[in-house]
Amino acid sequence: MNIDILVWCFLIALGLAVFTIPFLPSKLKALTAFFLVLILAIASSFFAINVLNGKPIEAIFYGGNVFGTIPLRIDSLSAWFILMVNFTVVNGALYGIGYMKSYSDQKSNSAFHWILFVLLHIALLLVCLVQNGLAFLIAWEIMSISAFLLVIFEHSKPEILKAGMNFLVQAHIGVVFLSIGFIGVYFSENSFDFISIAAFFSHHSPRWIFLIFFIGFGLKAGFIPLHTWLPHAHPAAPSHVSGVMSGVVIKMGIYGILRVITYLKTDFVLLGEAVLILSIVTALYGILNAAVVRDFKRMLAFCSIENIGIIGIGIGLGMIGKGINNQYLMLIGFAGALLHTLNHSMYKSLLFFTAGNIYQQTHTRNMEHLGGLIKKMPRTAIFFLCGSLAIGGLPPFNGFISEFLIYSGLLEGVKSDNVQFSSMMMICMASLAIVGGISILTFTKTFGTIFLGSPRVDLHHHPKEVSLIMQVPLFLILLVVLIIGIFPNLVFSPALAVAANLSGTTVALSEKILSVSPTMVMAGRVSLLFIILAAIVFYIRSRTLASKTTEYTPTWGCAYVAPNVRMQYTAKSFSKSFAKLFSSILIEKKRYPEIISTKIFPKTRTFHSNYMEFFENNFIANINKRIFAFMNSFMFINNGKTQMYVLYGFFFIIILLVATFLNVV
Repeated sequence: MNIDILVWCFLIALGLAVFTIPFLPSKLKALTAFFLVLILAIASSFFAINVLNGKPIEAIFYGGNVFGTIPLRIDSLSAWFILMVNFTVVNGALYGIGYMKSYSDQKSNSAFHWILFVLLHIALLLVCLVQNGLAFLIAWEIMSISAFLLVIFEHSKPEILKAGMNFLVQAHIGVVFLSIGFIGVYFSENSFDFISIAAFFSHHSPRWIFLIFFIGFGLKAGFIPLHTWLPHAHPAAPSHVSGVMSGVVIKMGIYGILRVITYLKTDFVLLGEAVLILSIVTALYGILNAAVVRDFKRMLAFCSIENIGIIGIGIGLGMIGKGINNQYLMLIGFAGALLHTLNHSMYKSLLFFTAGNIYQQTHTRNMEHLGGLIKKMPRTAIFFLCGSLAIGGLPPFNGFISEFLIYSGLLEGVKSDNVQFSSMMMICMASLAIVGGISILTFTKTFGTIFLGSPRVDLHHHPKEVSLIMQVPLFLILLVVLIIGIFPNLVFSPALAVAANLSGTTVALSEKILSVSPTMVMAGRVSLLFIILAAIVFYIRSRTLASKTTEYTPTWGCAYVAPNVRMQYTAKSFSKSFAKLFSSILIEKKRYPEIISTKIFPKTRTFHSNYMEFFENNFIANINKRIFAFMNSFMFINNGKTQMYVLYGFFFIIILLVATFLNVV
């Protein structure tokens, strides 16, 4: 098999997208993009599956004097991410066919949007293939810019454009760090080939270069404090783009970190502990913010940060395991990280697509304005509930499998004879348990506020269930989520093989590793049995009551006879007590003071509050203020006087002449 075929597929697909989509009727633009994405997915998945079952594939291209040789390689790590990218992007394109119908009047904008969607898919695949530093940066830039342009689809809205620019600026800060890393390796090894990174690490300390690469890739992944673009960009994008952004775009940061780890030679324990600690903090910080925000897409964005932290915990465990020569810890850690990367891409795209259903029908992202949608959108409610259970790590859904592996790795660390190391593992395990508990709180609040109770405000039009084309991808994702949860060996065995290649070892299937699989299978199938029993009981109940008259009466209001929808629990009231426990991090901004408890007959007033993002409010905002203050000190140059501008030109010419005379230029 030759990767040249895949490259030609990329070029042909992009050419077809550019030269056909703009000229097609509105109904066919999205459909054409979907088929192009599907063809790319089939072609690249064929190579990826063969690599997972056999040997890596490599092709070398010559890029001239600038690039030198450009190797395209598909190894097991690339193959894992290629399959994940394809599944998520294909479902995103399918969902987008229905979602974008409401924008069919924007013909040129829609055409550009779908061309960019195809380009983003190609760029994501190239990031997994290209292993030349300069060519990789170009693919990385194409991915970032196409994602930026997809995010700002509704660019006429100032908040959307601001979120997109925030993402673009931070993406380019990441590129700066990646460029420094690749150039640093080039000056030492005289090559941009990724293999030269391994050569660099073999005779240099990896700490600084690893840190530089980690910052560059971590900005894309969303590790704190490099995460501040993510809670703005994900809610701003159309929901099918949000699903792809959270499902796979941020995972390219994880791919980059894992790729660099494959070349490490020393300092595994030190770097692994640093990654582990940062990841625990990231997971806790992400879920704390998710628990209190009332914009449901922003809430999902913070949950992405939390899950990036969980993936990082697995990576840290794998690195530590390799450093202390504990193969079980190494394989379980890396396999857990890989599986959680895959699982998160599925259930998070499922949740973002259901969020898109809600937004399309209600035109609001504020959960305080919603309620009772389970009666109007029952299938969307079921999909959202299943996604919530999966992200909470509950069986028989796939989130349980990867989190179980990571817990198993932490438990292995607790058994260590080193008291300090064992204590750190215990703290990490407790922190991960807290994250799981807060995640349940977050999605209980969200599901209850949006789908249960009664509508809190009168919407402009009545919500209804979305079209079938928007439900099909949700069903496909949920089906795979359940299959992984019930039959985990389908993905656990390949993940172990990828983890072994990642760590440069062969899989030694010890009894300890083999004992993990039956436990996961048993948990998934027992949980499935309980769900089936509950469904049978519900079916019998519904059949029994079908012939009887059903009477609906108001909920008992403790003798109060004039209830209204404002008496329901809100998302704010649900999480207020929790938020006060972490008030030093979850900073609440209030428009008006709260009603004092001693006021018996308070006057009518309105009250508005929102939670400020800690790092953005305390660090990024201060940096921005200093930058603006510095730039404003040069405002005297832009004074509006034509004669001064002519004088600037004159001085520039004089300086240029002097520099030429002195052979400076």
